[in-house]
Amino acid sequence: MDASTAHRVADGWTYGFPEMDKSQAAAVKASKRVANPGCYPTGGIGLVRPLVAAGLVPADHPVAVNAVSGYSGGGKSMIETYDKGTAPLFELYGLGLEHKHVPELQLYSGLTRRPIFVPSVGNYFKGMLVSVPLHLDTLPGKPSARDLEACLEAHYAGCKLVKVIKSNDPSSKGGRLDALALNDTDKLELRVFGSEKHRQAVLVARLDNLGKGAAGAAVQNLCLMLGLDS
Repeated sequence: MDASTAHRVADGWTYGFPEMDKSQAAAVKASKRVANPGCYPTGGIGLVRPLVAAGLVPADHPVAVNAVSGYSGGGKSMIETYDKGTAPLFELYGLGLEHKHVPELQLYSGLTRRPIFVPSVGNYFKGMLVSVPLHLDTLPGKPSARDLEACLEAHYAGCKLVKVIKSNDPSSKGGRLDALALNDTDKLELRVFGSEKHRQAVLVARLDNLGKGAAGAAVQNLCLMLGLDS
C-alpha cells in the first residue's frame, strides 16, 4: 500500500476509499496494490461522487471545492513553520490551481470537468472541513437540498465510518461546524446545508485529516487486504 500521491490515479492500483462504491471494499480486499487517498479528496469525493453517479450533478458541472485543514496535513515545511510559531493564523495556499490532489479528486468524483480546488490551513494541528457550494437551479431536475441529502444517505447506508448527518440533527443547527470535532477518530461525516428560498446548498465533509484522511484509512485498507475485521 502506498500513502503518497504517486499511484492514486495510476493503472493497476486500487483506490483505497472502501465506501466510494458498493464494490470498492471488495476491490481493496482483492488488490495487491492499493493507493491510500489524500485527506482533502476523501471529503470531496465522499460528497460529490454519489451525486454524479445518481445524475443529480452532471459530470461536466463546474464544481468548486473549498477546504481547511490543520497544519499537520500541509507537509514537512508547513509543519515546521507552524511549530516554530512563524506561520499566520490562517492562510490559503495552492492558488496556482495545480494542487497535487486535484487529479484524484476529479477522477474518483466522476467529473469530466476539472474542479477548482482551494485549500487552506489554520493554526491548529489537525481537523478538516471540506465544502462544495451548489446553485440548485443549475442542476438537472432542479433538486432540493433534501434530495441531495437523501442520495448521500442511500449511498452510505450501512457504512460504519461514513455517516450522513441529517439536516434536522441538533449538531447541524446554528450554521456552524467545528473542524476539530472528529479529531482522534476514523469517522467521516457528511452534511447538506440548504436554502429553498435561495435555491442554494453547501455540501460539507468533516474528518480528522490524520484519521480517515490518512492513517485511519490506511489501517482500514490494510485490514481489508489482510482479511481482518476493520
